[in-house]
This record gives sequence, C-alpha cells and structure tokens, in this order.
Amino acid sequence: GLFFQKSTKVLAWLCFFADPPPVQLIVQFLEQASKPSVNEQNQVQPPPDNKRNRILKLLALKVAAHLKWDLDVLEKSLSVPVLNMLLNELLCISKVPPGTKHVDVDLSSLPPTTAMAILLYNRWAIRTIVQSSFPVKQVKPGPPQLNVMNHIQQEKELTENILKVLKEQAADSILVLEGALKLNKDLYVHTIRTLDLLAMEPGMVNGETESSTAGLKISAEEIQCQVCYDLGAIYFQQGSTNAAVHEKAKEKFFKTKELIAKNGSSSLHFTIDEERLAGYCQACEVLTSSSDDASQQATPYSQIHSCLKSGKYQVGLKIFLEDNLTLSLPEQFRQSVLRELFQKAQQGDEALDEVCFKVCVCNTICDVLQGRIIDIQFCQLFLKPSKEKIDFLLEVCSGSINLENASEELKRRMAAFLKNLCLGMEDLQFVFMISSHELFIKLLKDDERKLLIDQMRKRSPLINLCTKPVTSFYDIPASASVNIGQLEHQLILSVDPWRIRQILIELHGMTSERQFWTISNKWEVPNVYGNVILGIKDSLTRDLVYILMAKGLHCCAIKDFVHAKQLFAACLELVTEFSPKLRQVMLNEMLLLDIYTHEAGPGASGERPPSDLISRVRGYLEMRVPDIPLRQVIAEECVAFLLNWCENEYLTMQVPLPLVQTNPYVKLGQLLAATCKELPGPKESRRTAKDLWEVVVQICSVSNQHKRGNDGRVSLIKHRESTLGIMYRYEPLVLTTILSLFVKLHNVREDIVNDIAAEHISIWPSSIPNLQSVDFEAVAITVKELVSYALTINANNHFWLIIQADIYFATNQYSAALHYYLQAGAVCSDFFNKMVPPDVYTDQVIKRMIKCCSLLNCHTQVAILCQFLREVDYKTAFKALQEQNSHDAMDSYYEYIWDVTILEYLTYLHHKRGETDKRQIAIKAIGQTELNASNPEEVLQLAAQRRKKKFLQAMAKLYF
Repeated sequence: GLFFQKSTKVLAWLCFFADPPPVQLIVQFLEQASKPSVNEQNQVQPPPDNKRNRILKLLALKVAAHLKWDLDVLEKSLSVPVLNMLLNELLCISKVPPGTKHVDVDLSSLPPTTAMAILLYNRWAIRTIVQSSFPVKQVKPGPPQLNVMNHIQQEKELTENILKVLKEQAADSILVLEGALKLNKDLYVHTIRTLDLLAMEPGMVNGETESSTAGLKISAEEIQCQVCYDLGAIYFQQGSTNAAVHEKAKEKFFKTKELIAKNGSSSLHFTIDEERLAGYCQACEVLTSSSDDASQQATPYSQIHSCLKSGKYQVGLKIFLEDNLTLSLPEQFRQSVLRELFQKAQQGDEALDEVCFKVCVCNTICDVLQGRIIDIQFCQLFLKPSKEKIDFLLEVCSGSINLENASEELKRRMAAFLKNLCLGMEDLQFVFMISSHELFIKLLKDDERKLLIDQMRKRSPLINLCTKPVTSFYDIPASASVNIGQLEHQLILSVDPWRIRQILIELHGMTSERQFWTISNKWEVPNVYGNVILGIKDSLTRDLVYILMAKGLHCCAIKDFVHAKQLFAACLELVTEFSPKLRQVMLNEMLLLDIYTHEAGPGASGERPPSDLISRVRGYLEMRVPDIPLRQVIAEECVAFLLNWCENEYLTMQVPLPLVQTNPYVKLGQLLAATCKELPGPKESRRTAKDLWEVVVQICSVSNQHKRGNDGRVSLIKHRESTLGIMYRYEPLVLTTILSLFVKLHNVREDIVNDIAAEHISIWPSSIPNLQSVDFEAVAITVKELVSYALTINANNHFWLIIQADIYFATNQYSAALHYYLQAGAVCSDFFNKMVPPDVYTDQVIKRMIKCCSLLNCHTQVAILCQFLREVDYKTAFKALQEQNSHDAMDSYYEYIWDVTILEYLTYLHHKRGETDKRQIAIKAIGQTELNASNPEEVLQLAAQRRKKKFLQAMAKLYF
C-alpha cells in the first residue's frame, strides 16, 4: 500500500542508499510484477502490461544495474527462475525481439548495449548448466508447512523446466559466445541512467541510448577474459563424456590466464576465482597430456599421470625422489597416486608390489622432512624388512636431504627417523646397515650414537655394535662371542626338548656368567611359577626348566599342542627327580593342555571327552596339596569344561561342600549348573536363579576390595595374552543363561530407556537393593562382549541376533540394528520364505525397526512396517508418508503395501501434491484383485504374507 500511495521514485532511490543494495528487492519487484490478475468472472489472467508492472520491472533492472550486472553476486542471491526473468526483461528493454534465436543475430551489427545483453544472457545460461552439474547438499527442512512446501515444490519444478530449455539451447549459447570472442571491440552495459532514459518517450532517447558511449563501458579484453573462462568451464564439463573437448577447455583457460596476467585480475564488471582457474588449468594439463616432449615437461602432475597410464613407473619414482628435495607436490596428490597403485596391485599385478613400497618410502621421507606423522602403510610394508628394502630406504634418505644447505630442523627430523628405525628393528644385520651408513654417521654425533648403542644393549644383551662403520656386516671376524650368539639363536628357534638341553650344556660349558633364560623377551612364565623355578640352585637346571616351560606355554598359546605336549613332558620328567612341587605344577599345566587339545579337536565336533579327562578335572578341583602354586586360569577352565559338557549332576550334588566354600569358581559354577538344570521350570525353582543373581550382582558391585583399572573402573572382562580365550565353545544353554542374566542386570538401571530383550529373562529378580553400587558401565561392556562371542559360536541363533540388534538400537546405531533385526528374521524363516515366528518379530521389535527406518529418513519403509503390527499404526504411517525428503525407494515400495487404507491415503496425498505418476502407481497397487475387501480372509492373509516376504527380502538385500 505504501509503495503505490507514495512516490515510486522516492522509494526506488531509498533502495540504493544501502551498500550493497538489497538484492532481494529484485525478487520482490519481479514477484509483484508477475503476479497474475483475476477478472470479473474469477478467471486467472496473465499479469497485465500496465504502468505499475513496468515500473516494478524497471526497478528490478535498476538494482541489477547498480550491481554492475555482476553475475557472481546475482547468482548467489537469486534463484534460477528469478534470474531468468530478470535477464529476459533486460533482453526485452534492450530491443532484442522476443523469439529471436541469438545464434542467428550478428553481434557486430547490434547496438553495444543490445549485444552486451545477449552476451550476459548466454553467459548466464552456460554458467547455470555448469553449476547444475555440481552436487548440492540437501538442506534439512524445518517443520512442514503446506504453503511453504507447495512454494518450494513449484520453484523446484520451474527450475528443472528452465534447466531443460537451457541445456537444449547450450550449443547455440556456445556459438554465441565463440562469436563474441571475434568482436574485438568495447561494449556497454545498461546503467541506472540509461534505464531511466529508456523508460521515457521513445522520441527523446533514440540518439543517446543507441550511441556507442551510452552506459558502463566494458573493454574488449574484459569481455574476452570472462567469455573464455565461461566457455572453458562448459567445455570442461562436457569433457566427462567427450575427452577431446578437454583440449578446447585447456585453450580457453590458458587464454584467460594470459589475459589476467596482461590486464590484472581487478575489473569493474567481473571477478574470476583465480584458485579455481588454476585448478582447472592443472586438471586440463593432466587430462590432455600426450607423448610430446614439450607437453611432458609442463608439470610433475602431468608427467606422473602419463607414467601411470603408460606403465613407466621408474620415471614416476624419479620424479617423486626429485620432489623430496623441493617438496612441491601436495601430500594429498602423493597419497592418491599411492592409492591408485595399491588398487592396481590388489587386482593381481604382483609386479606393482615393489613400486608401491618405493612410492610409500618416498612419501614417508617427505612426511618426515615436513614433520608429519608416519603413515601406517609404511609400518605395514616394513614389517618384514629385507636388505633390498633397507638399501632403497637409505638411498631415498640420502637423496632427500642436502646436508650442506639443509636447516638444523630438517637434519634433526631425519636423524630422529633413522634412530627410531634402528630401535624398532630386531635383526642386527639391518640395524648395522643403517648405523654404519654415511648419512647416519653425519647426522648423529658421537655421543648420540653411543647413547643409541647403549639403548640397544639394554634391550638385548646380544647387541654389540661398533661406533665406526665397516664395509660389510659379514666382515666381522668370527670369535667366541659369535659362536655363543649362534647357539643362542638356535636356542630361541628350537622346540625340540633334547636339542634345547644339548644347546644349554654347550653354552654353560663356554661361559658360566650368563643367565640364558633371559636372552628372549618372548619367554614368559607366570610369576607364581617363576619364583619357584628361579629358586633352583643349579644354573643349568634352572635355565632348562624355565625355557622348557616358557616354550611350552608359548606353543599352547599359538595352538601348537603337539610341541607343547613334548616340552611339558620333558619338563615333567626333569622336575620329578628333585621337586614334588614343580611336578604338581607340570601335571596341572598338562591337564589344561589336554582340555585345550580335546576342545580344539574331537570336542569341536561334539564328541564327549573321555572319562579319564573328566576325572582328572574333578581331581584338580578337589586337590588339597599345600604350598602348590596355582594359576587362576586353570580353575576357570576346569569349571567351564564341566559346564560345557553338562556335568551338572556333579557340580550341583557331588562336589564336596568345603570345595564350594573355598573355591569361588566352583561356587559360581555350581549355581550356574543348578540354574541351567532347572530351566525351564516352575516359579518355585527360581531360588537357585536368585542365588546366582545375588552372586553376580556382588561381583559387579563397586567396592574397595575390587581391583580397579587405570581408569578407576572395575573390570569384569579380563584380557589375556592367550589367543584361546576362556574356551573354544560353550554349551548353548549355559551361554544363554549367562547372557540372559547380564541383560537383565543391564535393564534394571533407573536411567535405561531402551530395554534389551533376552531368552529366559523373566527368571531373574526385577530389582537390586543397592542400585548405586553396581558398575553398570562394566555390565554394558560385558553384555556386548558376551553377545559378540555368542554369535561367533552360533551366528544363526535368532535370540542372540535380537540382543545384538537391541544393543545397537540402544546406542543409536540404527543401520546396524536393522541389519541384525533382519538377520534374526531371516535365519528362522528360510530367508523369509516362511513366516517369521511371532516370538521373534514381536510388536516391540517391529516398533524398533520402524524407529530405525524413521531416523534413517526411510519413510516409505516406516509406513510398510506399520502394517506388521498387530494393530496397524495408521497415525505413524500417514505421518511418514507426508515426508517428502525420503532416502528410500519411495513409490517403488508401493507394491509391498497390502493395507487398503494406507494405499487410499497415498492416492489422496499424490493427488493433492499434483504428483500424477506416483498417484497412478498407488492406484495400480490398490486395484489388484487379491486386495479386494470382499475376498475371503485366507486370500487376504496370503496376499499380506506374500508382500511381507518380498518386502523383507528387499530390505535384507539393502542392509546385508
């Protein structure tokens, strides 16, 4: 109202006091001018061509003129439809006849402002095409508002229609701009003054506005620079489908570069992003590289790219080596080349393994010199060093640093790298190769080298490096120390007990000063045994007993049970002669070895252990020999062994009472066996479950008596060096009971939001008297570890799969949760070919699947899953279908909907939005005869079951 009640000129000039003026005024002016009118018969008419609308369009053009028609500014602030309307108004006011093909017009014969208007329009056209090819991040919509959503949808459709037209006319626009490069004359663009003159009577303006001096002057060089850049961009975009066009793009971009260098980058009319231009030029060089010597010498990028294509990897390596001195190649480019080589090597080209290593070494030395962290790939490739690898590494190090000109910082970094490399190696030959190299000697001072040698000596008493280099490692003369070293090396490698005894006798004959049980840091004996063994007075016997036991334990840990048995048998025979205590220790260890051997062999296929082994296990638990050092793990494994082989009768009825009172593992095993024995049972049989619950709660409670980890928490899960874990297998009922107990303990937390479901969970108490004392964080970790282990035992147990899914759901990992919910249904229904049992897909599970899909923005899946509930949740389904930003297949899922009400709502929704194609899909789905409400109940159920099967199979393929 204010706009037309007051002077339009006053309001227009007020708009330009802001600097820069509000570009959104263009939107407001053009929207008002293009608003349709309604006649007396309430019919919508096109906007009338009256004075009001002409003034509004003129004001929009004046705002653009004030911005000097800078397309960068206009494109950032205006949508494609608005800018299209603005430039069409510019063409109209510049006397370009509507409907005229610009390619048919001779620009040189037109007035300067008219030619410039055509150039502006066609420049914008190809810039818009290029911009539309870039990926755009979707903006998350706010609360849905119908009028806003309709406006956004209309603007989106209008933009798509305009883009379609622009792409059809792209070839004409390119020809117009190519013709503009031949003009070689200055042009003029409309200013506020010329627009005012054009709005006056035609007879008063013809002479001035069509002359060569009217408007803002744009020099020929500026025009050529901007047109070349825009043409280069469109050619580069077309090069993705036609590689030859990249040559044209290269020509235009380099011409732009020349013009900027000649005239400077500042201009009144436009600005060019020089960083983007440099990127375009660099990309064009790589994409258009040829075998021509001149083009090959352009940049290292094109040379390396050419080497990768032609397979001349040695030339590429030379470029990397040379660049280690100049450090001009970016880290990202180096890593991308290495990734490409790794991909080729993984495809079967074994010859590339060496090239990958060499490029990785070049990159690593570059990282070292620039103070970056060494990449993990170098560490992996250098796990097994060789003489050739060390030689190449030292060659790269020497070639990457000029000691005469290098800064102290570079020298310090290289020295630290070589020093750490020596400290990380175990092979003395390789250490000597590095420490005797010329570069190493120059970088490290004498005292630093001596300190390094001392550190190496502390790590192993074998290392005896000289501080002066020699020509070869093999030139060291043989001596008594060398012979001792060779025997020690054999001692480390041997697993033959008689050979070990012979080597130790020879070593003790050569020297009596050494303790040979210390020569390898891999020989570890538990402290409870070590104290007894090291108390043996005879040094030869002490070394032999320690080494035999250490090697036997190591073989057991790596599952080499044959050698472990030989070593333990030899050790048992030895200690029987002088130490009853160590004899019982070895008998205990051999019992544990026999348990492991059975579980890894016959037990893995379900064969019961021999009665002799079961008797020995019982004998160990009942043993009452005083002062015998015992390992905790043996008692644990014995109880677990009895539980796994269902020796519940012994654990519950026959085990001696003093043993239960003194051995906590037996007490825990007894309670667990009693609980498993009574499952499933009546309520009165839950007394043992309650006893087991109280014991576990006490174990999980935080108290001063518990040992805490470094972070202050009670640790329920013990990590052992042994790779065996606690057992190879678990009786399913035992594992289910343990898992059920910990899940229930996890669920009793007051702050728990999402319960975890488990089998037999109802047998446990529902509350804990002292809730604050329980370390629930440790309980949660235990549940995760237990279910992960359970699934390694049986990956097809649907109850365990549901627990794993619930854990992921509770920790907001919705995609993983869906994976396990679907897997649980698949394993118990022959991949959904049969109906999923209702005790697997309960309403709670379905609701959690619905929430997962909703939070993953898969709203059509939500609507389909709402049908799976015992009572269809129409409210959630309708709300989900209203969402337009869905990440699933949307209308292609309609064939899986069997609820007619949902299909009818879809039909209404698509009709309301004007989505004809999707509405037809919904109508086709609802028109299937098997969904007719008059059909018998059996037919309707069969139709629903068939759609359930297909939908769940489609979901499984998506998430598996």
